[in-house]
Amino acid sequence: MNSRLKHYIEREILPLYAFFDKAHNGDHAEQVIARSLTLAEHYDVDIDMVYTIAAYHDIGLQAGRERHHIVSGELLAADAVLREFFTEEQIVTMREAVEDHRASAKSEPRTIYGRIVAEADRCIEPLTVIRRTVQFGLAHYPTLSTEEHFARCCHHLDEKYGEGGYLKLWIPHSDNALRLAELRAIAADREQLRAIFDTIFAEENIAEE
Repeated sequence: MNSRLKHYIEREILPLYAFFDKAHNGDHAEQVIARSLTLAEHYDVDIDMVYTIAAYHDIGLQAGRERHHIVSGELLAADAVLREFFTEEQIVTMREAVEDHRASAKSEPRTIYGRIVAEADRCIEPLTVIRRTVQFGLAHYPTLSTEEHFARCCHHLDEKYGEGGYLKLWIPHSDNALRLAELRAIAADREQLRAIFDTIFAEENIAEE
C-alpha cells in the first residue's frame, strides 16, 4: 500500500468520522477498511483503491444520511490530492463503488470494488447490529419512550435483516451469511431480543449521561 496515500487519508479523511453518530464513527470506518482489505485478498484488485473506497465510503454523512452515498462519491471525486495516486478512470471506479455501497441500494454494485465495500460495510455481528440500532435511535429520536425505541428496533431489524429484507450480500467469501442467520433467529424470538435490547439500552443511556 502506498504509504503517502495512507498517511494523507489517516490525517485528512478518517478524522471526519469523529463528527458522525456512534454507528458511523471512526471505529466503524476502521472496521470497514479492515474487512475490505481482507475480502480483497480473494480478488485481483488494487489495494490502494480498496483502502481509499473504504475510507471515503461514509464521509458524505456530513450532508445527511439520505444521500450520503452520493455525496461521499462526489467528495472522493473532487479530492484533488487523490489524482496524485490514481488515474481518472480509477477515480470514476472508486466513486461508483462508494455510491453503490448503501445497504438499501436496489441493484447490485457495478464493480468488484463496489461489492467489496458493500459487503465490508455490512457488519452483521448480532449484538453489534442491535447496539448500533439502539445508538442510532437514541441519537436521532431522543424523545421516544423505551417501548417506542424497542418497537423501532424490531421494525428496523425486520425491514433490513429479515427474510425478504432489503439487505443483500454480494461476496461468497464473507461470513456474513452465517451471522445473518444468527441475527434473524434472535429477532424472531422477541423475548430474547427484548432481553438483549434492555441490557444494551441501559448501557447506552448510562454512556450518554
